[in-house]
Amino acid sequence: MSFSKPLNLSRLNDLILGSFSSVQPSNTLDHLIRYLGTWSGSDKLFMVIQYAIKLLVPFLHLRARIQYRAGFRKSPTSSAAAGYAKLGSLLGDSRTLWRIWGLLPIIQWLISLERNPQPTRCLLTIERLQGWSMLVYYPLEHLSYLTSHDILPTTIPNLLYLFSPKTKPIALSPGTLGIWSCRFWAIYVALQFAHLWEDRKLLQLRQRTLKRAKGTGLTPGEKQELKERWNAYWYELIANLGNLPLTIHWSLDQGLFKDEIWVGVFGLIAALASIRSGWKATALPSHPPDSTVVSDPNEVSEDVKSYDTQ
Repeated sequence: MSFSKPLNLSRLNDLILGSFSSVQPSNTLDHLIRYLGTWSGSDKLFMVIQYAIKLLVPFLHLRARIQYRAGFRKSPTSSAAAGYAKLGSLLGDSRTLWRIWGLLPIIQWLISLERNPQPTRCLLTIERLQGWSMLVYYPLEHLSYLTSHDILPTTIPNLLYLFSPKTKPIALSPGTLGIWSCRFWAIYVALQFAHLWEDRKLLQLRQRTLKRAKGTGLTPGEKQELKERWNAYWYELIANLGNLPLTIHWSLDQGLFKDEIWVGVFGLIAALASIRSGWKATALPSHPPDSTVVSDPNEVSEDVKSYDTQ
């Protein structure tokens, strides 16, 4: 005859406080923590939420109007939509604030770029130009953000005042600064298409070289390597295609889209594609890395750059 263990304090401790003993360790959870522990990883997660909200809010308003006309609700507006809109605004503001030190990793990236050989001279030039575009983008974004929140004054003294007392101070318009920052981000995105073109040529060359060297066909490891590289290439292309209309939209005084839903659509596309690149970059290596092609310059350091600015 068997008896169960007596229910004492130690037993209760194990049953309640030690309940996680029945939960098995998860490689996926470990990977998620590694990814979200990076600057880019946490930013991309909030980016997905932010742009998903931009699509959710109009849907909730539309549903409220339809239900109101059908007599199922007393008001044509959605209180939930208003709450989600506030969350989206907070996320956008927070993401800009978190980038306040973004210039430092860009400098780190440019220093690393000059000390590590690139596959081609063309790629070196492209990444140099991308780095310099970010050196202009970040200060302009920081000034736009700080002046729009009344942290910095919107006028600064003009040094010409020393020679002419009638000289007017220099005005800093948050809107103008924001537009110009996005224009330099647009330069980065345009250069990224050139970068991807070079990546494509190098990948094709790598593929041809392996096939010529292996007259009997590629090994499973080589096939997997090429598959991963092509996947990284296509996801980076999708992310850049998502970012392109956003950079144009925010670089124009009147914008590109009349309906902000398109901002949510393209932003969500860019965010989801970027998450895939970051997820792969933070995976534990299954084989020694081959640096023949850099399909995603953000992987030079996953925390170096955050592509999206809004």
